[in-house]
Amino acid sequence: METEATVSEFQELLSARGVTRRSFMKLCGAIAVAAGLSELAAPRVAQALEKSVIGVTKGNLYPVIWIEGASCTGCTESFAQVETPDAATVVLEMISLNYSETLSAAAGHSMEEAKAQTIAAGNYILVYEGAVLEGWEGQALRVADLPGTHHLEEAAANANAVVALGSCAVNGGWMGAHPNSAGALGVQQYLQKVGIDVPVVNVPGCPANPEWLMAVLVDVVMMQKLPDLNSENKPAGIFNQTIHDNCERRGHFENGEFVYAFGSEEEALGYCLYPLGCRGPQTKANCGVTLWNNRRSWCVQAGSPCIGCCEANPNDPGQNWVEVNTPFYKRHRDLRIGDWMIQPGTIALVITGVVAGALVVHGFGMKISGRMDGGADFEKVRGWDAKHPEKPIGTYDLTPEEQKKAYEASAGHAAPEADEEDTKGGQA
Repeated sequence: METEATVSEFQELLSARGVTRRSFMKLCGAIAVAAGLSELAAPRVAQALEKSVIGVTKGNLYPVIWIEGASCTGCTESFAQVETPDAATVVLEMISLNYSETLSAAAGHSMEEAKAQTIAAGNYILVYEGAVLEGWEGQALRVADLPGTHHLEEAAANANAVVALGSCAVNGGWMGAHPNSAGALGVQQYLQKVGIDVPVVNVPGCPANPEWLMAVLVDVVMMQKLPDLNSENKPAGIFNQTIHDNCERRGHFENGEFVYAFGSEEEALGYCLYPLGCRGPQTKANCGVTLWNNRRSWCVQAGSPCIGCCEANPNDPGQNWVEVNTPFYKRHRDLRIGDWMIQPGTIALVITGVVAGALVVHGFGMKISGRMDGGADFEKVRGWDAKHPEKPIGTYDLTPEEQKKAYEASAGHAAPEADEEDTKGGQA
C-alpha cells in the first residue's frame, strides 16, 4: 500500500508539472542507458526516482556545490538547457543547488556564506567545472579574496564525491594545450598533488552531455553509490566504448565508403567521415547512443566529423583533446618540434623532395665527372663462359678462343684459369 501511495503521489507530482508517465519512463530508460544499464532497468530506476523525489518534497534535499574553475560555463549551459515541462526537471528537484556562480540568484557575501555552511554540514556533492590553474599561485581565479585553488581544496576536502564535469575539469582541456602558461590541469591530478583523498568521477566532453551528469547524480544521490568507474575514473558504462563502436556510419566504414570532400555526392549519401578527420575510432564515449538536445541528434548525424572532445587523460594535461586532435579536419594530428608545428604528411613531402633533389645533384655530378658518357662497358662474355669455354652458359657466335679474348678485352685482365673442381665438371 505504501508503494502504491508513493507511485500515486509521484504521478500527481508529474501531472502538476505537465509531465506524462510515458515521458517519465522514457527518461528512466535514458538514465539507465547512460548509467551503463539495459533499458530493461528503467522500472528499477523509476522506483528509485519515485521514492527519492517524494522524499525531497518533504525536505530531504541532497546538497550540491557547483564551482566554476577556468571555464566558459558551457557545461552549465548544457545542463541547464532542458525543455520545460520535462521529466528531467522533476528529477532535478532531488538536489539543492546550494552554490553556483552561474545559476544562483544570490551573489556576493550571501553566496559565500551558503557555501561555507554547506561545507561545514558535509554530506554533499561537489561539481567542479573548468580547469584548475596552478599558475600565478591560483590568483587567476581569485574569488572572495582567496585563490581559486583554495576554493577547490576547501570544498573537495569535505565532499562525499567530486564530479569533474567537462574535459577542462578532467585534465585542463584546451587550456592545458601547449604552452599551458597558466599551469592548467585536471581536478583529480590537482587533488592528488595536494593530498586530498576524495572519490573523483571524471565526466569529459566539451561540453559534457547533461544526461551523463544526470546518470552520476542518480547513482550517488539515489542509489547511494558511485557509478562503476574505469581506470581513468570515468563512468565505465559511458566511456568504455569508442564513438566508432556505436556510430551509425560504421557500415560505410566497413564497406570502404568514405567522404573525401564536403559538398560531395558521398557526403549526401551519408558515407563515413574518417578521411575528413573523424576521431570516432580513438574517442571513448557513447554520444551515438545518448545523443544530444533531448535525444534529437549528435555531431556525426548532423554531418560533422567527431573532433574527439571527450579525449582527456586525467593524469596528463598534455593529452588534452585539442592538442591531440587538431587540426580537426585533417587525418593526422600536428607534430611539435619545439614551438614549430607541422603535419606528418608535410614531413613526408619534404623528405621526398630532399631525396629527389639529392638524386638530381648526384646525376649532375656524374655528368660533370664524365662517368655518364657512354656508360660503363658490359662484359661481352660472362666470366664463367670465359673460364669454361667448352661448356658456356650463354650463347655466342664465337669460338672458345674468341670468347676468351673478348672477356679479356672487356674485363681488362686475363681470363681466369679453370680450377681443379671445374675440371671435374662442377658448375657451382
